[in-house]
Amino acid sequence: QVQFVESGGGLAQPGGSLRLSCAASGSVFSIYIMGWYRQAPGKQRELVARISSGGGITTYADSVKGRFTISRDNTKQSVFLQMNNLKPEDTAVYYCNRMSATTALPIGVWGQGTKVTVSS
Repeated sequence: QVQFVESGGGLAQPGGSLRLSCAASGSVFSIYIMGWYRQAPGKQRELVARISSGGGITTYADSVKGRFTISRDNTKQSVFLQMNNLKPEDTAVYYCNRMSATTALPIGVWGQGTKVTVSS
């Protein structure tokens, strides 16, 4: 069973940037559609961005479009989320997971996530 380890979170000021990383292990990463999700306090987990297995197709939630960029390096079994122009509403725990090609739902085991706090 593939496992995911997220890192790169922390405290950022509004307008600042962070780059999140997700390292996968235990299976064939390069065939997975991958997604970044986030869960803010008191809210449900939501999909932020996703990327196709080869990296050529990316989609974003409207709330982060134009500010966040998802990318991947299959040789390193990793997926990244570059977050620019951060806003306080981006505060959340961020997770990565593999997605079903048919349902687009997350189907892997959740990692511990990495916490992002945007505050002045």
